Amino acid sequence: MIPVLIGALIALTAADLNILYPNLQPSKIIYFSDSSSQLSVVAEPSKVWSRRGGNATLPCMIERDQSIPPNPKLRVKWTKLTSDFLIELKVYVVMDYLKRSYGDYQGRVHLRGSSPMDASLVITEVTLEDYGSYKCEVIDGLFDATAVVALDIEGVVFPYSPRLGRYNLNFHDAETACEDQDAVVASPEQLYDAWEDKMDWCNAGWLSDGTVQYPITNPREPCGGKNAAAGIRNYGQRDKETSHFDVFCFTSNYTGLFYYLIHPSKLTYDEAVGACQNNGSQIAKVGQMYAAWKLLGYDRCDPGWLADGSVRYPVSCPRPRCSPTGAAVRSHGFPDKKQRLYGVYCFKGPN
Repeated sequence: MIPVLIGALIALTAADLNILYPNLQPSKIIYFSDSSSQLSVVAEPSKVWSRRGGNATLPCMIERDQSIPPNPKLRVKWTKLTSDFLIELKVYVVMDYLKRSYGDYQGRVHLRGSSPMDASLVITEVTLEDYGSYKCEVIDGLFDATAVVALDIEGVVFPYSPRLGRYNLNFHDAETACEDQDAVVASPEQLYDAWEDKMDWCNAGWLSDGTVQYPITNPREPCGGKNAAAGIRNYGQRDKETSHFDVFCFTSNYTGLFYYLIHPSKLTYDEAVGACQNNGSQIAKVGQMYAAWKLLGYDRCDPGWLADGSVRYPVSCPRPRCSPTGAAVRSHGFPDKKQRLYGVYCFKGPN
């Protein structure tokens, strides 16, 4: 049984409970805001999964003393929390017939409303930026109750460094680099999940909270020492302007078609761009290749140009002459764009 703390405007998050009671594994978190228990909010489950382009319902059920008359001015406010939980970004506010959505959520959010006590938030057309923690706050006169729900997105983390080479990105450049590859900067939690999925990468990279980390499953001398335990190596917070590292990007499901273009000859980079355009497509991005490989099992042994000027190929079924050591996206780096040695991967969007 999870101990419940009751007091004025108390709202414990899952992280708080883990600190206070590290051995507990709660399946439901209840938040109380006043000693009379007139109002409480239940979030179950406390984590929801979705994919980019899909829908997500963040649970928030109101529990209210039934002996008290209904309050037509009951207010529901959904906000998104930043990684340090210090700033809240407005998402959706409802009071009686008044409803308002904010920012990029406009037109994509509404309350499920399966009952008068259902304040669950429905997000449609989920984006990569929607990932994170959300707070449901219910205000009933003088009483207030809150719950925190995490929205996780199924996808893939991949390391990225530009043509300039290793350790050339400050934090803002890293954000742009990921965006250019149809991705966002990965969170520490997403990198941890990738490490649990056997990701091993020795170059340190930026994460969304401004820390610099890298995952090691096979300890070795250049990567923290061969006698060190496997895990996430963490450099901590770094100056976002002056520090330079690689970056870990995160991408998810896409709407469109990723494919290798069958062409009678090998292509220079410019020829590759034109060949995709002539086929009603665009040259594919690195994130699109990783998503096709990880989420769709795309498998092709032909090295091909991508939009950033790199040459890569995705292997889901390892074989002797094609990624013999395991499934992976293999890279030939950034060859001279005038070389006519490679094919091209294209992407055709829904429009």
